[in-house]
Amino acid sequence: MERTFIEEYLQEARDILNKIDVEKISKMVDILAETRNIGGRLFFLGVGGSAANASHSVNDFRKIVGIEAYTPTDNVSELTARTNDEGWESVFYEWLKVSRLNEKDCVFVFSVGGGNLEKNVSPNLVSALKFANDVGSKIIGVVGRDGGYAAKVADVCLIIPVVNEINVTPHTEAFQAVINHLLVSHPKLKANLTKWELVKN
Repeated sequence: MERTFIEEYLQEARDILNKIDVEKISKMVDILAETRNIGGRLFFLGVGGSAANASHSVNDFRKIVGIEAYTPTDNVSELTARTNDEGWESVFYEWLKVSRLNEKDCVFVFSVGGGNLEKNVSPNLVSALKFANDVGSKIIGVVGRDGGYAAKVADVCLIIPVVNEINVTPHTEAFQAVINHLLVSHPKLKANLTKWELVKN
């Protein structure tokens, strides 16, 4: 019998799970734990669906992990003012500059393409990551396809395996959420129980 789209999509998700680079996730855990230990902050960057994942992660890392975390896309007034007045390319860089990003901090990128100036894809991520490199911040990311600029400059960058070119974006953004929840649940990072683990039947 011919497979339905639903069956194929779910099989693709299983294939991705089987191919995930566990060692890179372990390195992320170590960097995040060290960032918290030295009093550093965590800045999430993402656009579109990845921006939603960034916002979700800010909540989880603050509440569950106990690390000071932010994302520029949570403040739509500043985001749109900077875009309007200064341009899209510099919006994240300027925000990080005002936040006094420094060597104790970590920048966490969620992106499908990872930023690519030649193709004019997420140039704001590229500018922000160049700045993070300049000030000595750690950089980690969860990205798709070849990872773009993020994969080139990050201390650790997990590339979600491509199992079907047609579904790169939905799988990448879905697994960003999976990896976020894995990280905040990791024993080296988890500092507080989540609500439903505290509620008894």
